Amino acid sequence: MQTRFTPQQLADPATAAAAGIIRNCVHCGFCTATCPTFLLTGDELDSPRGRIWLIKDMLEAGGPPSPVAVRHVDRCLGCLSCVTTCPSGVDYRQLVDTARAHIADHHTRPWQDRTLRRLLSLVLTRPALFGVAMKLGRMARPLVAVLPKRLALMLAMVPYAPARAAPLRAGVFVGTGSRQGRVALHAGCVQPVLRPEIDAATIRLLNRHGVEVTVATTGLCCGALDHHMGHAARARALAQANIAAWEAQIAAGELDAIILTASGCGTVVRHYDELFVDDPAWQARARRIAALTCDVSEYLATLALGPPVIAPGLRVAYHSACSLQHGQQVRNPPRDLLTACGFEVAEIGEGHICCGSAGTYSILQPEMAAALKLRKQAAIRATGAAIIVSGNIGCLEHLDGPDTPMLHLVEMLDWATGGPRPERLPASV
Repeated sequence: MQTRFTPQQLADPATAAAAGIIRNCVHCGFCTATCPTFLLTGDELDSPRGRIWLIKDMLEAGGPPSPVAVRHVDRCLGCLSCVTTCPSGVDYRQLVDTARAHIADHHTRPWQDRTLRRLLSLVLTRPALFGVAMKLGRMARPLVAVLPKRLALMLAMVPYAPARAAPLRAGVFVGTGSRQGRVALHAGCVQPVLRPEIDAATIRLLNRHGVEVTVATTGLCCGALDHHMGHAARARALAQANIAAWEAQIAAGELDAIILTASGCGTVVRHYDELFVDDPAWQARARRIAALTCDVSEYLATLALGPPVIAPGLRVAYHSACSLQHGQQVRNPPRDLLTACGFEVAEIGEGHICCGSAGTYSILQPEMAAALKLRKQAAIRATGAAIIVSGNIGCLEHLDGPDTPMLHLVEMLDWATGGPRPERLPASV
């Protein structure tokens, strides 16, 4: 695709990178077949190809973007299915991140939208504050019928019951038997409040296989939530704090890996260096951390997990989060691990299509997210599996329901190799 950026514009590293990405697009349209929003609306501007045109025009013009560009960039899930599909290697992930940052810097949103985005950044990235918000949300549930539509939809996302496990504490958790490795576990911000049992299962599973686990004391978001809303400065600040914390853990003892159990976080951390294109020193530090980062499934695949202790053949459906299969290009390890531990893995139809969670998307674009949720839940029910497994907290909470009980991969692997039965398992299993 032809571009017309000025030399002054191309002097900016982010704009220069965006220009190169745009020129790689040959407008073949393969991406439209796998784009969830285009499948819902049929609008070319809701496809990656259409958004690339809008982003090109927006960045070339500079200054405030058009309302049309804002609307359709906002409606992008960032699922990155188009990246997997694209035969030309267009790095749409980096391009849409640049577009979001440009919109955040040059567009004035309505006050309601600005307030909501600030609250999301303030509350979701701070576990203590998020925990209080969840308590208040459960108390306010009786008001759903009288609240404005968006507030009612947000309140409906609040889990009915509080978390069943204790929050993860910082420290070092030493494995049993011969030492097989040492890793750092990123606790994050949302998951410890909603499902602390995931981190507990991860530590048990790793410790039981001789892996020492160290947990940093920052209690910080990885920066993904702010990054996806275009809040570049805050995303960088959070990334710097986490990089410094992980460097301290490395200084205390060599790490085999930095493990993330939320694949949405992993996609951002693995590209931390892109947050510092104008700061070579921090970019080098970010690359060192990114090189150590992996999804928990990738690390578990390097271990010889203990023989299964549950009856073989239990049927589970595996939902591959977009951030894992498209963002990190990790596809086989989760399924292989489930099979090795005795589970029969059912494939979910349209497995490449996003469920609609996508970080803050389900809050900022509730109608689109709800439509994708119903589509995904129908595909899950069609498998006939009693248990649905995934590896991302957003998907787990978004899809969880009476007919679609969602459990994290590590909870199932922990149970299968000697750990306790997950409390969220259906009684019929």
